[in-house]
Amino acid sequence: MKNKILILLVFSAFVSNAQKTIPLYQGKAPGSENWNWQEKEMFSETFQTQVVYNVSQPTLTMYAPDKALANGTAVIVCPGGGFHTLSINSEGIEVAKWLNSKGITAFILKYRLVKSETDDPVKELFPLFENRKKLDSINAPVIPLAIADGLTAIQYVRDHATEFNIEKNRIGIIGFSAGGTVALGTVFNSTASNRPDFAAPIYAYTGALKNTVVPVDAPPLFIAAASDDQLGLAPNSVKTYSDWLAAGKSAELHIYSKGGHGFGMRKLDLPVESWVERFGDWLELQSLLWPEHPTAISSHFKTQKAFKQFLKDKEDKLHNDWAFLKRYEQENKNLPTPKANEKRVVFLGNSIFENWKAIDSTWFAEKKYINRGIGGQTTGQTLVRFRADVINLKPAIVVINGGTNDVAEMTGSYVLENTLNNIISMVELAKANNIQVILTSVLPVYNFAWKPEIQPIEKIIQLNNKIKEYASKNNIVYLDYYSPLVDERKGLKKELTNDGVHPTLAGYKIMEPLTVKAIEKVLK
Repeated sequence: MKNKILILLVFSAFVSNAQKTIPLYQGKAPGSENWNWQEKEMFSETFQTQVVYNVSQPTLTMYAPDKALANGTAVIVCPGGGFHTLSINSEGIEVAKWLNSKGITAFILKYRLVKSETDDPVKELFPLFENRKKLDSINAPVIPLAIADGLTAIQYVRDHATEFNIEKNRIGIIGFSAGGTVALGTVFNSTASNRPDFAAPIYAYTGALKNTVVPVDAPPLFIAAASDDQLGLAPNSVKTYSDWLAAGKSAELHIYSKGGHGFGMRKLDLPVESWVERFGDWLELQSLLWPEHPTAISSHFKTQKAFKQFLKDKEDKLHNDWAFLKRYEQENKNLPTPKANEKRVVFLGNSIFENWKAIDSTWFAEKKYINRGIGGQTTGQTLVRFRADVINLKPAIVVINGGTNDVAEMTGSYVLENTLNNIISMVELAKANNIQVILTSVLPVYNFAWKPEIQPIEKIIQLNNKIKEYASKNNIVYLDYYSPLVDERKGLKKELTNDGVHPTLAGYKIMEPLTVKAIEKVLK
């Protein structure tokens, strides 16, 4: 029973990643104090992606993983673009989000670039690929500045490790193409305080680096490239790998026959797409995907293997069964058709309901109530499964609870109107199938421990007011769980909860007679 409740709480603790942009320097960046142009962004028809250009004030954009999954590892992400642009999506944001899915905190580095003289930097850059020597001479003054930005980024993240909830000895860097130049540049030009703990140069260009001596304390490398790289950069990756081996340092190399230059996180329907999964395998081998000091969700798993399987199951569920229709599929098949005069009651909701049955199964068994709660679900997900888990069971009454996870932004930004509309849609579906409805309030929450930046108090009060108003106008019974459970802080009473969100048995014992009374009212 205890393990089952734990898993329900685990599923309810995942939230979307948070972003924060940090200026890398106070005031003008050293070495480019006279740069006064503004950073811009555009969609490049040539590259078929969004690009950033004219970066003069370097920044880090932090992508934090779900707090429940955070493992203390951080990676600075350096997009490529020939030192004229930054391919900000497939070599930046998408990489950061993938890292977040592994529990890693990501920081996208916008390093300094060559100034574009037009509003189409890609058009300016493209002809220069045919004249590498000219391109190198144009880039030469900027490359040391970009590498300095990389070193400053590492130092900044390390200095603020406690604030970011990461380990000082688990800060790495990944770079693509020119970003790979920056990544390797930080390895070759660093000191003990700003050296990355691991690095991943992906189809990196090393010809522009003046210092390529493998440091005595060189970090382990993960390297990937494609043999058919249009810029001919695959040999750069091979040489870097060979240099690391010759120096007795750890390195892993993946060369794909096809993929071209700039494959990043693009979907190409080629084996090269798997490079990021191999990177994940490598990170795991380096013990970077398991926290040094297990906390939050990971501390509840006895082994790293068990935690990894949990994450895999969660990822599979997200992509293959978003609403978790399979959760009660077999139980629904086994449930007989209601007998004549049977007044079947179904509870539909999130972990508030699912935990209820796990904690007080006797009450549900005695009352013959059917529980269809699923931890972590938003009202959009419960709406999707309303037919499978309510209508097809032919109940007389459905008790609907939802909104907590909407406010917690479990599946995206919270919009009160959207949540209310999802609830109204469920009511309308119920009425169309002659099912009576009981709408419950959202339970009080003072804060979500896993996402403290969200302030749920007023949002929950406003949502409850809207639900109550709708219920009153449409002659629907409104079941108020909020009032008897709320404390002076407008959170769940401390003696009734262990985590501030879910009731304990004592909390459910308060809810049970209120629920029975509401059901009896509807039946009369």
